[in-house]
Amino acid sequence: MEDAHLRSLTAVEAVDGDERAVEAALRPRSLDEVVGQQRVRDQLGLVLEAARQRGRAPDHVLLSGPPGLGKTTLAMIIAAEMTTPLRLTSGPAITHAGDLAAILSGLNEGDVLFVDEIHRMSRPAEEMLYLAMEDFRVDVVIGKGPGATAIPIEIPPFTLVGATTRAGLLPGPLRDRFGFTAHLEFYEAHELDEIVQRSARLLDVEVRADGTSEIASRSRGTPRIANRLLRRVRDYAQVRADGVVTRTVARDALDLYEVDASGLDRLDRAVLDVLCRRFGGGPVGVSTLAVAVGEERETVEEVAEPFLVRRGLLARTPRGRVATAAAWQHLGLAAPAAAPGTSADPALFDE
Repeated sequence: MEDAHLRSLTAVEAVDGDERAVEAALRPRSLDEVVGQQRVRDQLGLVLEAARQRGRAPDHVLLSGPPGLGKTTLAMIIAAEMTTPLRLTSGPAITHAGDLAAILSGLNEGDVLFVDEIHRMSRPAEEMLYLAMEDFRVDVVIGKGPGATAIPIEIPPFTLVGATTRAGLLPGPLRDRFGFTAHLEFYEAHELDEIVQRSARLLDVEVRADGTSEIASRSRGTPRIANRLLRRVRDYAQVRADGVVTRTVARDALDLYEVDASGLDRLDRAVLDVLCRRFGGGPVGVSTLAVAVGEERETVEEVAEPFLVRRGLLARTPRGRVATAAAWQHLGLAAPAAAPGTSADPALFDE
């Protein structure tokens, strides 16, 4: 029984490893290969070129924006463009100042340190980072109480690249120490189409233009989702079609995986369905919505809600969540006269 369990775990790990390897292979390797984010690319390219000409490490970089837009990819590109090693960690992994001191003391001159979800770093580590970013030094405290001694440790000049999905949670003193900040925007459909075409070439998938545009239109403005949907459509084309991704094949595959023409998945539609059919369009508290769809509050609030709000299907009000006229229309239902987006719409947006 144990052997079978171990074999099962090994198989799961192999699948996960294969998926991660595929995702890594699809990442752009340089700024020139990045599709979209033109403003960020131009600004970042200028920062890196100036640092190269001076022969110094670039300023610290803060990248913010929703998940899946390329923050980790840009950190890897910064290291590649500067031909320096990249050290990766995450905010939740740095629970003590000692954790950060160990990472920083192991850096070499010019290294790029990438900290994902930097807003989740512990407060003591955060305060240590202030000194490291400005003076390239950390003070390690030995002992406790009145006899404690701070020993300064010099750190070679390095570049910190911080990534966050919630820039508002970053303390002002930390945010101000970044020399360059960039906010990544959602991608346009034509940019996602280009990304899907590039990924299809790398995966050796035969696609038609109408097939890639169909995938792009359902990708929620996010390259990570576009690449994931491409892999699932590739599987469908291989097993149930002739291996060629056309619009019909893409549509049938994505319908099977419950991703509709607007990019809404099962959870998105469940939230709208409960809000409209069970609660008459709201207002409803997010906790009540979460219980009604059988999910955690955080899942509804952080996974489904941002996209629904961005698509104009959900309104956040002081009294709770409200379905807009577009949401009723999406479900094929008649909207109440006072639903947001109708002529009788009261001004009740925003909490």
